[in-house]
Amino acid sequence: MSESRIGLRGVLVAKGRNTVLDIERLDVRAGEVLAVVGPNGAGKSTLIGVLGLLEKPTRGEVSFEGEPVSGPYLAYRRRMAVVFQEPLLLEATVEANVTTGLVLRGVPREERRERARRWMERFGIGRLAGRSARTLSGGEAQRTSLARALVLEPEVLLLDEPFAALDEPTRQGLMDDLARVLGESGAATVLVTHDRNEALRLGDRLAVLMDGRIRQEGTPQGIFAAPADEEVAAFVGTETIAPGRVEEVADGLASVKVGERMIEAGGDVAAGDGVLVCVRPEDVTIGPAGDGGPTSARNRLPATVARITPAGPWVRVELDAGFPLVALITKQSLDELSLAPGSAVVARLKATAVHLIRR
Repeated sequence: MSESRIGLRGVLVAKGRNTVLDIERLDVRAGEVLAVVGPNGAGKSTLIGVLGLLEKPTRGEVSFEGEPVSGPYLAYRRRMAVVFQEPLLLEATVEANVTTGLVLRGVPREERRERARRWMERFGIGRLAGRSARTLSGGEAQRTSLARALVLEPEVLLLDEPFAALDEPTRQGLMDDLARVLGESGAATVLVTHDRNEALRLGDRLAVLMDGRIRQEGTPQGIFAAPADEEVAAFVGTETIAPGRVEEVADGLASVKVGERMIEAGGDVAAGDGVLVCVRPEDVTIGPAGDGGPTSARNRLPATVARITPAGPWVRVELDAGFPLVALITKQSLDELSLAPGSAVVARLKATAVHLIRR
C-alpha cells in the first residue's frame, strides 16, 4: 500500500455535549478517490472541513504525507482545493473565475490563460470563457467551480456534495467528465455524498459514515454486496432485510429458515445462529408461477405480488414470499409477465446473492 497523502489520526469534533465526528484513523492515497457516504447529519461536511484545515478538531490531528500538520496552515492549503455544493463564483467572467487561485499564487498571466484554457476545455466550458458567471446554468457554474479547483493541480481535492443541486441529466454528464479527469489527475480525492450511485460511479474506495463514525470501509462493490450491519445494509440499498435462523451448514452453504421458508446462502455462520438475511433488489429475478426452467439460482420461492411501483428506469416489485422480498425488474419484464398485485410468481435468487449478518 502506498503512503497516505492525507489522513486523520484520533480525530474528535465535539460541539457542546454532541459528538459530530469521531474517527480513529483515515487515510487517502495519491491517485485514489475515497467516497464517503452517509445520511444527512452524519458528519460529512465536518469531515471535509477538518481535512481541508478549515475546522480545528477538538482533539486529534490531520496528517499530510505521513507527518502531522503543524505550523502555518496556508502552506498546506495551497496544496489543496475544495469544491462545495454551491459554486460560489465571483461576479466576473468564467475565465476570471477559473484563474482566481492562479492569480493569488502569482502565476504569470500567459501561463494562467493557458492552464485555464486547458481545464475549461476538459470540463466542456471553453466556449463560455468570456461569459459572465451570473448567466450560467447550474451545471455550467459547477463545471466552472471544478475547473477553478483543478487548474491549481492540487495534491488533495475535497468535494463536498458537488452534484447535489443539479438535475439528473446534468449530474450524469458531469459525473462522466469528472470520473475521467480524476483518473488523470493523481490527486488524493475525498468525495462526500449521500448518493450511493455517485459513490459507486466515482469511488475507488468507500467509507460509510454514520453518527460521526466510520461504520465500514472497503471497495464500493464489497460494501454493497456485504454490508457490516443492518443500518449500513439499508443505506447502501439492500431492501430485503429479514430475520432468520441457520438450521444447518453443509458444503459451504447455510440453510436458513426465514419465516416459513428455507433459503440457501453462503457465509461464515454456524447452525443455530440468528441472522439477518440481506438481499439487494437487483439480485432477485421473477418468473411465472410454476416456472421450472433451467437456472443457476439455488433458491426458488413461490411468491405473490403485493405492490408495484415505478423506480426510474426500473419497476420495484414487492413480493410476499413467506417474508417481504423486493425485486427490481425492467418495464419489459413487467409487461411480458403481465404482473399485477395478487399475481402468483416464482422469485429466484442465487445463494451468493444472499448476505448474512449475525444478530
